[in-house]
Amino acid sequence: MNSRLKIFGLIALLGFVAGVIAQLTAVYLIPWMVSVLPLLGGMTSFMISGFAGAVITIAIVGAWVYMTGKKEPY
Repeated sequence: MNSRLKIFGLIALLGFVAGVIAQLTAVYLIPWMVSVLPLLGGMTSFMISGFAGAVITIAIVGAWVYMTGKKEPY
């Protein structure tokens, strides 16, 4: 039961960090990218959202694999 609580806590922490990153991206990075790359103005938010989703998914799956991986005996 203790390991499940660790996994839930880790996923909650990753979700919190992902939310903070998403907020910072929406406030600072998207307006900057629109000013630097005006031709991508309409597509920028979709590209950043897709990239953020991919990074978050990889982080969650990586944490899950690390936490539930086969333990080698000493």
